[in-house]
Amino acid sequence: MVVLQRPVDLDDVQAIEALDSMGMFGTTRDLPEQCSRALDTAADVPLPAGGTFQNIVVTGLGGSAIGGDLLRVYAFTCLDIPVTVNRGYTLPRFAGPRTLVLAVSFSGNTEETLGAYNEARRRGAAIVAVTSGGQLAAQARRDGVPLITVPGGIAPRSAIGYLFLPLLMLLDRLGLVNGIEAEAAEAVRILRELRIRYDLEAPLTENPAKQMAMNLQGRIPVIWGASTTTEAVAQRWKGQINENAKAPAYWNVLPELNHNEIVGFQAPTDNLHRIWLVFLRDPDDHPQVQKRFAVTREIVGKVVAGVSEVEASGKGLLARMFSLIYLGDYVSLYLACRYGINPGPVEVIDRLKSTLAKGE
Repeated sequence: MVVLQRPVDLDDVQAIEALDSMGMFGTTRDLPEQCSRALDTAADVPLPAGGTFQNIVVTGLGGSAIGGDLLRVYAFTCLDIPVTVNRGYTLPRFAGPRTLVLAVSFSGNTEETLGAYNEARRRGAAIVAVTSGGQLAAQARRDGVPLITVPGGIAPRSAIGYLFLPLLMLLDRLGLVNGIEAEAAEAVRILRELRIRYDLEAPLTENPAKQMAMNLQGRIPVIWGASTTTEAVAQRWKGQINENAKAPAYWNVLPELNHNEIVGFQAPTDNLHRIWLVFLRDPDDHPQVQKRFAVTREIVGKVVAGVSEVEASGKGLLARMFSLIYLGDYVSLYLACRYGINPGPVEVIDRLKSTLAKGE
């Protein structure tokens, strides 16, 4: 189990680097460059056969699936066919010869994804595999399936650029979306600007990521986004806090949460006082959703420990998505430091996989 150490001073760069044995801050710092490199990984991959597709299924788990969630949200306003994210061993019943299955496993050894890949083969779906190697790469080469090979050597959750942008570039090459390179260039520029504000050398007094980590320390983060804009980013924040800070966190979206979750802020008061709400805002949120954020804050803000609102940066949707992702990634790492936790290892997941592999 994780052993809690003394909280680390967020302005003590040497102490943070000593705690961070897997270099999680380094890979987060590298995200702008990762996004630039990611665009090239799908450039020369053979396009899948199958003609006109009726739907797209992204199948993966954990850090390998979040790229599919971002793709689903991105595609909502610009794609004429549905995108479904599948997290399991099997595929939805509708998947078949007119389906494009994007099988994503950073390690290449995710058993659920391998199962879904084999089922896609049996159903005659068009498949593209996205991985750094492992069994998925071997099977794709054996089966003649188009393979997008991404660099390995980092934690899957740190590979968000590699696991999302190649999917978009593939759809661009298929003629399903357009303008991806220009949008990605803006996202890279925004990330480089934000890195100056969020990275280790920026002091607590001027660093929004460090300040938010301090607010979240000792509290339960609840991340709220909006349907069709920031919902996948809210999910990303939750997962990053879980894996990096080894702490509980929860997420939901407006307007849905106004029809259920908002009622749950009446009792027990002791627990409510430990919640810190984070609102992820986007200028393209529906006007009624924008009103809902304001009214929701008025209703629940007085019963929780605090509320933070974060505005997306950039003109294009990619830039806005990544600007919010970047802040959340840094916040989760700084929160780990405040708990005295090495953000890299995920020992509980490793133990679970080991136990399943042994059949115990």
